[in-house]
Amino acid sequence: MVSRSLRATLTVTALVAAVGLAGCASNLGGGTYERTEARGAMNVRFGEVTTVRPVRLEGTQSGVGTMSGAAIGGVAGSTVGGGKGAAVAAVLGAVAGGIAGSAIENNTTQRAGIEVTFKLDNGQYIAVVQEDGGENFQVGERVRILDGQGATRVAR
Repeated sequence: MVSRSLRATLTVTALVAAVGLAGCASNLGGGTYERTEARGAMNVRFGEVTTVRPVRLEGTQSGVGTMSGAAIGGVAGSTVGGGKGAAVAAVLGAVAGGIAGSAIENNTTQRAGIEVTFKLDNGQYIAVVQEDGGENFQVGERVRILDGQGATRVAR
C-alpha cells in the first residue's frame, strides 16, 4: 500500500511535470512570431498555392518528461519490497518511468501541421511546413511567403 506522503509526493511531481510540458509547447503557425523576430526584416515573395496537405509535427524532447517520469518511477519503485529489492525496484521504476515520461512528453507536444506548396511568380516551386493555425489555404489562392531570421512562413 502506498503511504500518504508518497502519494502526495507523486501527485506534486506529476503536476510539476504537466506544467513543465505545457511550457514546452510552442505555436509554429504562420501568424506566430518569436519575440526575437520583432523588428527584423523579412524577404517577401508572392505565389500561388498548388497543393496543401496535412502533416504531423513531432513533439519536443526537452528532457522534462524523461526526468519527471524517472523521478515518479523511482519513488514508486522504491516502495516495492525492502533492502536490496527496494533499491533494484527503484532503479527499474526510474528507467521505466523515464521511458514513459519521454513518450508522454513527445505525444502531448505533437501538433497538427500543413505542408503548402507554391508556384512563385518567378516560376520556382517551394514548399513550407508550418503548424496548422486554421488558415485553410486553398489551391489557386495567392499568398505571401515571408523569409527571414531562419524562418519561413505563409500568410495572406
